Amino acid sequence: MSEEKIPYKIYLEESEMPKQWYNVRADMKKKPAPLINPATLKPMTAEELGAVFCEELVKQELNETDRFIDIPQEIQDFYKMYRPSPLVRAYCLEKKLGTPAKIYYKFEGNNTSGSHKLNSAIAQAYYAKKQGLRGVTTETGAGQWGTALSMACSYLGLDCQVYMVKCSYEQKPFRREVMRTYGANVTPSPSATTEVGRKILAEFPDTNGSLGCAISEAVEKATTQDGYRYVLGSVLSQVLLHQSVIGIESKTAMDKYGIKPDIIIGCAGGGSNLGGLISPFMGEMLRGENNYRFIAVEPASCPSLTRGVYAYDFCDTGKVCPLQKMYTLGSGFMPSANHAGGLRYHGMSAILSELYDQGLMEAVSVEQTEVFKAAEQFARVEGILPAPESSHAIKVAIDEALKCKETGEEKTIFFGLTGTGYFDMYAYGAYNDGKMSDYIPTDEELQKSFNTLPEVK
Repeated sequence: MSEEKIPYKIYLEESEMPKQWYNVRADMKKKPAPLINPATLKPMTAEELGAVFCEELVKQELNETDRFIDIPQEIQDFYKMYRPSPLVRAYCLEKKLGTPAKIYYKFEGNNTSGSHKLNSAIAQAYYAKKQGLRGVTTETGAGQWGTALSMACSYLGLDCQVYMVKCSYEQKPFRREVMRTYGANVTPSPSATTEVGRKILAEFPDTNGSLGCAISEAVEKATTQDGYRYVLGSVLSQVLLHQSVIGIESKTAMDKYGIKPDIIIGCAGGGSNLGGLISPFMGEMLRGENNYRFIAVEPASCPSLTRGVYAYDFCDTGKVCPLQKMYTLGSGFMPSANHAGGLRYHGMSAILSELYDQGLMEAVSVEQTEVFKAAEQFARVEGILPAPESSHAIKVAIDEALKCKETGEEKTIFFGLTGTGYFDMYAYGAYNDGKMSDYIPTDEELQKSFNTLPEVK
């Protein structure tokens, strides 16, 4: 199709929306290592996982053979309230950069939660409701996941209890209030409301908290209340499955206009956005049908892929969750109060960790002042104020576009714009006032955390 016929925004018809999620594990010759019970050091059974997670979600978590899994009609109907999300050609950014590269992004901020998180929140809440549960517990970093889950639970009439990382709870009061508006109970983590929270506070009284801490508290709360289960906004395979709607929509829209990306870029915290964005493209590559370059972008302050180790580790700081083989900084790693709160997790999805370990995906880390510089550059020409997490992908997309400017290559660059930054003005203010600083952990700090990894053969 000729250049002038590709619109700024490409929307799918309702009939073209995904009816199934795509399970990339089905196409992986070497599967991710199984979750392990820390007490027995044996793979977790469905029964053991069912004490923490919803029954249907456990089935999805353990499913490595079905390439496609049907999306229930009620979830499809909910998706129609804010999906399909647009695939946008960044014409203005291309012009500003003076690059021959073509830049596209998938914008997931067209809903009240402001991010992609609602794609999995509604699925997990639906299965909890279908099981007859009273409510769910969860953690949240920057607040997008907690906001999305509170919306989904409100829609379905479920109780929602959220443990929000302390520094984000203080830095992002408006996102906290959106959660409360939708009926969620929001607690800063670590807190005195759980045994594990009290233990962490006793050892680290001045801690800013971490996603690992908040996960521990949420799991404890779920397992000590009748009629509750724990739900997670990232990392787990079931979450990447739900988020595959991002990549499926993207690929359908691109195929419709004859667009093939050379480079696909996504921010990486626990892996939900990146995994969902790349999954159908990665599936093509795994099947030998096409070739792409994938880049995961993480903060230099929490560099699990670029500086972590590939090992079994606890998914939480309190060590109450299963062990997962992943690229990790150690479950006890306490990241700095980085403004990209959604990327402050010590480990990475088992799926993405395995793909990275096989050399099928690249990873880079970037410092936050450079990230916010790219965010403002993008906002001034594209008209969207991006979330700090999304801006990591923007930074590297701009870098790759400028490389094309130097070489004259006309590559097609595609990145995920996971959400908006309208609740992140504290961070933008710190950047604009010149008060933002960069933090990079030392090798000694990381080694101290690596030394606490469990011994699993």
